[in-house]
Amino acid sequence: MAFHELHHRELPLVLPNAWDVPSALAFLDAGFEAIGTTSLGVASSMGRPDGGRATKAANILLARALSRLPCFISVDIEDGYADEPDAVADYTADLDAAGINIEDSSAERLIGPEAHAAKVAAVKRRRPDLFVNARVDTYWLRQEATVDATLDRAALYVEAGADGIFVPGVSDPAVLRELARSIPVPLNVLAIPGLSPADLASLGVRRVSTGSLPYRAAIRAAADAARAVREGRALPEATPYPQVQAGLEGFERQAR
Repeated sequence: MAFHELHHRELPLVLPNAWDVPSALAFLDAGFEAIGTTSLGVASSMGRPDGGRATKAANILLARALSRLPCFISVDIEDGYADEPDAVADYTADLDAAGINIEDSSAERLIGPEAHAAKVAAVKRRRPDLFVNARVDTYWLRQEATVDATLDRAALYVEAGADGIFVPGVSDPAVLRELARSIPVPLNVLAIPGLSPADLASLGVRRVSTGSLPYRAAIRAAADAARAVREGRALPEATPYPQVQAGLEGFERQAR
């Protein structure tokens, strides 16, 4: 089954977002057949904030490492790490991945939709096989956060060759239904509290990303574990050390 096909089943593709090899191995062990990356998790692991193009080199290395896994990999490349469409296409040419997520904002501001469409078109010319998930940040940034503005941007990206449209920040079922009805390629949203994959499928959503949620949950869990030791409370459940070690040893053997 191709990565594209995972977006056309009865239930939406649930895509967990990893930030390193162990997190990806954990998702693989949990039975996920496709794994994305989170720019916040990758940037934060380097001590850098999200969205500043800090993950450019790290994502090349991470994608190369994760490409050994028996699953599809989709990489969050922020805004493509460049303003020039050909530079973005050059970057994706070296990316070992089945898909990318590329957002239409830079430095927390929407960019012109024509400029983002040009990036999408350049990538598809260079990598026609790559699933390009074009992210529309209208609702995420609360800039031009209307259905019409979002659909106008999505239409340009689809015309440029986008294989999917990602609209993070939307949780209103009526808005989701309208977006899914009007966008002719699979609609991707972030996980929404209270709406299961089946609920989202009924609204027309075809892909659900966890985004940075697992990374942020891991940070909280780590701090809670340390506090439990300090306070003499019962220690939380954790993946056994031998299991983590065995997974990494197996991963290392694949590289030889």
